[in-house]
Amino acid sequence: MSNVSPADQNPPRTLSSVVSCLSDYDPDALPVADAQAIIRQLIQPINAVEKIALRSALGRVLALDIVSPINVPSHDNSAMDGYALHGSELNPKADLSLKIIGTAYAGRAYDGKVGSGECVRIMTGAVMPGGCDTVIPQEFVRDASDAGMTIPAGAVKLGDNRRLQGEDLKAGTPALQKGKILSPADLGLLASLGIGEIPVQRRLRVAFFSTGDELRSIGETLDEGCVYDSNRYTLYGMLTRLGCDVVDMGVIKDDPDVLEAAFRTACENADAIITSGGVSVGEADYTKQMMAQLGDVGFWKIGMRPGRPMAFGKIASNGKEAYLFGLPGNPVAVMVTFYFLARQALLHMMGASAVAAPPLLRVVSQAAIRKRPGRTEYQRGILSRNSEGIQEVRITGSQGSGVLRSMSEANCMVVLEHDRAEVKAGELVDVILFDGLI
Repeated sequence: MSNVSPADQNPPRTLSSVVSCLSDYDPDALPVADAQAIIRQLIQPINAVEKIALRSALGRVLALDIVSPINVPSHDNSAMDGYALHGSELNPKADLSLKIIGTAYAGRAYDGKVGSGECVRIMTGAVMPGGCDTVIPQEFVRDASDAGMTIPAGAVKLGDNRRLQGEDLKAGTPALQKGKILSPADLGLLASLGIGEIPVQRRLRVAFFSTGDELRSIGETLDEGCVYDSNRYTLYGMLTRLGCDVVDMGVIKDDPDVLEAAFRTACENADAIITSGGVSVGEADYTKQMMAQLGDVGFWKIGMRPGRPMAFGKIASNGKEAYLFGLPGNPVAVMVTFYFLARQALLHMMGASAVAAPPLLRVVSQAAIRKRPGRTEYQRGILSRNSEGIQEVRITGSQGSGVLRSMSEANCMVVLEHDRAEVKAGELVDVILFDGLI
């Protein structure tokens, strides 16, 4: 398998310059890993920043580092409902009786002085009274009354159950780094810092359309030999889930003038273009011709199943450029090539940092799986636990690239690596869960 050297980010590289560095580049037999590496080298992130309200930031990509303006927590405080005291008075071998002189509430501190033999009733989150450094949970004490309580020997140590000022974040330290895709926890973190507006990358604009005279849109009459176009709906769902602004251009007929107009419109109004159909051997040549005519595009036969044919590159129109992903026409092949070839590239374009492939789980195959070496196979699977509580996976049945129902039934993808041969029942295989991917 060939290796792709690190990309020269300045100036942006062309597809032809990237593949020229590969000694064994063969567009008719390209391993998945090489296709991923070539795409990764060519892709450049968009460079456009906007400020948005915190409530609108879920799933967006952070454009700048966020530095904490405050200490979190802002003061030493109690991690428990209990009693605040001087830890130096504790004796691990003897009980300690203390007088209760007041109460500290969250948001309403106790301002008095706590002397020797005294303690303060304290609520979770309340600021520690001056001089107090330890909290005994209320359920650990004995003989508690409004006047006092007793701490059994060894029930608590100096410093227990106290949260220190800046323990979570210190003022001036990084809270979140540029490129982070913001999660619900991140929104809460930003809110805890008092930040209500944040800089994010502009949403990626992706135009997509299907090609083929046999395709019909929902609501149209389904003539003999025609099929309803499902690919645009799966692409819409996948792109929307990824956080892109989508431009659905419908079904484009196999007509050179119509195809050229569609490509130019998409290029002038989007950062990336995704097509389905028109890149396989035997299909109408107009789509391939138009892709090649408008830019630097490679046409590959990738060592993968499903999803062998694919086009990738960059096209231009009237001074505008857009990355192009020409996916196969079969419904499952569209989804597989999107998830394993286009998805990471789009995330990189969005400015997301540390874009990695989804994590693999190693589980037992319930039954034998047919596989021949020389290609990476992505088989639809159902992951479950057997009667002994062990995770195992079975494939959904027919793995034809047109069986879209199987993608709906599956909850994971079984990934059979390039050099692997047939899988025997009971052997371990890698799976990627759909949850978080789809």
